[in-house]
Amino acid sequence: MRKRECRRVVVMAGAGISTPSGIPDFRSPGSGLYSNLEQYNIPYPEAIFELAYFFINPKPFFTLAKELYPGNYRPNYAHYFLRLLHDKGLLLRLYTQNIDGLERVAGIPPDRLVEAHGTFATASCTVCRRNFPGEDFRGDVMADRVPRCPVCTGVIKPDIVFFGEELPQRFLLHVADFPMADLLFIIGTSLEVEPFASLAGAVRGSVPRVLINRDLVGPFAWQQRPKDVAQLGDVVSGVQALVELLGWSRELQALVQKEKAKLDARFK
Repeated sequence: MRKRECRRVVVMAGAGISTPSGIPDFRSPGSGLYSNLEQYNIPYPEAIFELAYFFINPKPFFTLAKELYPGNYRPNYAHYFLRLLHDKGLLLRLYTQNIDGLERVAGIPPDRLVEAHGTFATASCTVCRRNFPGEDFRGDVMADRVPRCPVCTGVIKPDIVFFGEELPQRFLLHVADFPMADLLFIIGTSLEVEPFASLAGAVRGSVPRVLINRDLVGPFAWQQRPKDVAQLGDVVSGVQALVELLGWSRELQALVQKEKAKLDARFK
């Protein structure tokens, strides 16, 4: 990368990139979010993302939405590393499993993003299918009200992918992006959820794949390629080690400070 031999970097990111920002796991007993959801007597945590359950009782999902709505959490060092890749003209695309929107908050433009499991940035009526900016319903969500369509009064659902729903159309960009990539970063993901997980094998065999993760996962565990590299342990520490090797530490620190000041001013 320092020699500019890699100019089309694709990144796959999962929950491990956001936990350092304090994003809670709704499945973890003891977390505040899990406790908030307990009052609804959900049959099992994943029911929050099932359409059949949502239509019966949308309240638990909107409790989660209130927690994750943009503005509650800040990007961390790993997000800003990805932003720096973009600023340097190296980021072909970032594929994220996360629905917290922190990639957007970090300043990565939507056209460089594939939010594989959806986004709160847009929303749709579950009845008439009209589309709305997600921000239009922030007030309702923050006030613990289920948002309703101003046209037909149907329930408005943020464009988060529920179980059984199709992935966003933009996910199909992988058909062109992965064969074009000359470097693949896989950061903070278990590579267990399909079809996202299979993308790790979609780059050409000659392309280096770099895993920054707590554990060996996916093909890194069972089908390594000669150019695979794994940096195991804490995700932010792994990214910091990479940034030091690249000689970008001061540049990235300056970006983090500049963006933090912007967010401080915005969310005062």
